[in-house]
Amino acid sequence: MDDLAAFARLVEALKPWRTQLVIVGGWAHRLYRFHPRATAQGYQALTTRDTDLAFANDAPLGGNIKSALSAAGFEEELYGDHRPPVTHYALGDDDAGFYAEFLTPLLGSSVKRSGEPDATVSTAGITAQKLRHLGVLLVRPWQITIGREQGVPLDNPARLLVANPVSFIVQKLLIQKDRTPTKRAQDVLYIHDTLQLFGTGLAELKTLWNDEIRPALPAKTGNRVIDLAGEAFSSVSDVIRDAARIPQDRAVSPEQLQASCQLAISHVLST
Repeated sequence: MDDLAAFARLVEALKPWRTQLVIVGGWAHRLYRFHPRATAQGYQALTTRDTDLAFANDAPLGGNIKSALSAAGFEEELYGDHRPPVTHYALGDDDAGFYAEFLTPLLGSSVKRSGEPDATVSTAGITAQKLRHLGVLLVRPWQITIGREQGVPLDNPARLLVANPVSFIVQKLLIQKDRTPTKRAQDVLYIHDTLQLFGTGLAELKTLWNDEIRPALPAKTGNRVIDLAGEAFSSVSDVIRDAARIPQDRAVSPEQLQASCQLAISHVLST
């Protein structure tokens, strides 16, 4: 089973909850190519085998998501010592390596009154990991329709909620200090490719930043995003050099990557 077929099985299983779950992370970036305002690219999308699904703390998740996933062939895989433990929902022997993970914003302290880490929460039969800076990905998600026309083997087209590209970029900037060097480089390439996908619509992304995303952030955080963008792309860094080495089907120089990101992101995050 290829990854699009595995993703289709996940989408079918989560049909009752599609209006509450927002696709974030690598699959959000991949789905951007199916948005009508995306510009077709001559290179392959970055791929990932895990699907991150985010929901708001007050999302009305009814029913039992775990049972629906189990019926579709997904199995729980538990990690770490948190209570409840971090959980991946992996597609069994049919497609080793494909899994879904549920995420929700971490608000306030990361430590409970008991002294235990406030890292996970259980709801609707599943366990979600709590993450800082996740809330920005839930601001004004876009709707993207997928189906057989897009190469996803679904019986009927599905309308999915996907983190908008400005939120996607902003969250990548906010979490970069907590990422490994490999992940930082990957995130820089994600930012570059997202800006290329929507390069003809930077004015629209700028409006989205000023009218929707920045007002949803604390003022200090909004200013920090602008500073982080400037720091990340002001010059060719080791992270940018590592990012330029990732693609296998295209040639992009560190200088090109840095210059194009600096130009585009400074426009998007301007007032």
